[in-house]
Amino acid sequence: MLDRHIRPKVDPALNQTAQWLAARRLTANQVTVLGFLVGMAAVPLLAAQMYGAALGAILVNRILDGLDGALARATTPTTLGGFLDITLDFLFYAAVPLGFALADPLRNGLPSAFLLFAFIGTGSSFLSFAALAAKEGLDPDSRQGSKAIHYLGGLTEGTETIAALSLFCLVPEAYPWLATAFGILCLITVATRLWVGYWTFKDR
Repeated sequence: MLDRHIRPKVDPALNQTAQWLAARRLTANQVTVLGFLVGMAAVPLLAAQMYGAALGAILVNRILDGLDGALARATTPTTLGGFLDITLDFLFYAAVPLGFALADPLRNGLPSAFLLFAFIGTGSSFLSFAALAAKEGLDPDSRQGSKAIHYLGGLTEGTETIAALSLFCLVPEAYPWLATAFGILCLITVATRLWVGYWTFKDR
């Protein structure tokens, strides 16, 4: 919901940094993999209840996730790059609830399971719409910037997810309630995407 408003504010800095990296022959795929590895470090950090360090890993992951796209546009976007970016993003998102479940299985296990259930809904609705939109030759939503696939927005997009993951780390004692609330918001996103998907593909 907020991505289209945030992107114009952060893209100039990302593009400038991407130009600097491109001049030093770093590739977007290298940045993607590096960001994923840093993000996955959040799992053992969360399990050890080192929430400040985990937050740092999460934020670095999200910065590098924005930077890899800018670097791809500054050089040559590839299909492999889009595949890696999307796949590793979803793995990272699922890793954070896992980390909280490991930190306190009795208290955080059920909320984490519910949040992962909601993430499956947002991820599957996002990717299935993108695949079928490409098959039907639908124009992508240019308001989201240049994307590897058709981007279907919703109530919980990247900005909202970053805010939620950060809040989990800042107030870990409230994680069960926060994860449940964000999971409900994700399910609202699933419902709106199902609605859009139905009316988009109804007569195709």
